[in-house]
Amino acid sequence: MSAATAPAERKATRPRADALRNRERIVGAAREMLVEHGPEVPIDEIARRAGVGNATVYRNFPDRDALVREVVCSVMDRTAAAAELALAESGDAFTALEHFVHAAVDERIGALCPMVSGTFDQHHPDLVASRERVERLIEELMGRAKAAGQLRPDVGVGDLMIAAGQLSRPPAGTDCPRGDRFVHRLLQLFLDGLRAPARSALPGQALSIKELRAA
Repeated sequence: MSAATAPAERKATRPRADALRNRERIVGAAREMLVEHGPEVPIDEIARRAGVGNATVYRNFPDRDALVREVVCSVMDRTAAAAELALAESGDAFTALEHFVHAAVDERIGALCPMVSGTFDQHHPDLVASRERVERLIEELMGRAKAAGQLRPDVGVGDLMIAAGQLSRPPAGTDCPRGDRFVHRLLQLFLDGLRAPARSALPGQALSIKELRAA
């Protein structure tokens, strides 16, 4: 490679790197604002927080549905990464499950997941792939804790996902920053109730992923 051609090649890579950074900024800003204001937050407000123009947003995401779907998929992918990290822990199986659940709640799944059914096609291949990956990893984490005799046997993945989602939403009339002070405290109370041996019998049956989707 000659010295004359090297600068041109370096310049050719910059737009792609800049475009990737812009896309990441847009998704990050959209995640924050969707949690704070809901799915109808104006695109120009998202662009302003991301530090880009409206045209840059639409160049990456042709419509609102595409942007919201990307945000939800990115949150699910980050949640899956947290589950993989927990599975890599070599210590107590229940502690690993706790670490995962607290990390998942920090991703705002409870605030974002309701947007799946309300704003776009929940059967989109990207969304399905991300969701199935998360569910598979949660099943593995819970199965490991059950096999160790640490997780009560009468709970399913659906039980855990519903509880984590509900507990991560701020109470009505409470904004997210104020609600954040209580989330992990209440979540730990719930997790303590999952420990084996169980202190009481649960009504009904363990909620599976299939039943959760049909609910």
